[in-house]
Amino acid sequence: MPVPDADIHPEATGPAKALVANHQAEQPLKFYAGWFCPFVQRVWLALEEKQIPYQYIEVNPYHKQPSFLALNPRGLVPTITSPDTSSNARPLYESTVILEYLEEAYPTHTPALLPQDPYLRARARIWIDYVTSRIIPAFHRFLQHQPRSAQGGNSGEDELQTLRADFLDTLKEFTRELHPQGPYFLGEELSLVDVVLAPWAVRLWVFDEFKGGLGVPAPGQAGSEEEEGVWERWRRWVAAVEGRRSVRETLSEREWYLPIYRRYAEDKAQSELARAVRKGRGVP
Repeated sequence: MPVPDADIHPEATGPAKALVANHQAEQPLKFYAGWFCPFVQRVWLALEEKQIPYQYIEVNPYHKQPSFLALNPRGLVPTITSPDTSSNARPLYESTVILEYLEEAYPTHTPALLPQDPYLRARARIWIDYVTSRIIPAFHRFLQHQPRSAQGGNSGEDELQTLRADFLDTLKEFTRELHPQGPYFLGEELSLVDVVLAPWAVRLWVFDEFKGGLGVPAPGQAGSEEEEGVWERWRRWVAAVEGRRSVRETLSEREWYLPIYRRYAEDKAQSELARAVRKGRGVP
């Protein structure tokens, strides 16, 4: 039986297609990417924000070519290669590892996406980990939930509501730590904390499409002054992220994401991420 995830649109569309076309020329840094992948978009955002020259190479990680597996034995995107002084390609993978590498390896490319102050840098790392270890697994548990018959007094809808509430709680905890004026996590300037969450923030429409809505209360409907303040800060943060050129230009047309996220919503996706979330192991 073919792997469901393997049957995906083969290339970026819309704004992302134009960006890919502009990054086909040979460059020392090669960016192995899948247009649809939010982990890829993390790295793509940093490359664009910092204007680091790169060559974009589209990879379908569900059709693992031997040449790509030689770089990354797990066959996952994103992967980058950066040459050493002998021009030997040195591969790196795992999105957060790559993000920190780009900060350290390209110090003259601005903006800096991690603060110089050691305390603020450490605090940023705490919340980068929170996004990866708490928010993203909650996102996928909510999206992948399948209704079951009532057991022990809990209907399938009750379970969905619980997972929705759990996900919203992670967003609220993150938002309470945002800089008071923002609009970004650390203040006026974008940082890696924003970058690691942005790809999921711009995919929140999937809950309207497949799960009956995200559940963020409309202005004036949060129930308390404190909750109103939290969700107002969240909306301000999302608007700022969505307004970044780097975010807009690394997105494809929504219609091509739909079949991919439908597989997640129906819990039919077979990717490593889907299996890890399904088994409660977190995110690779």
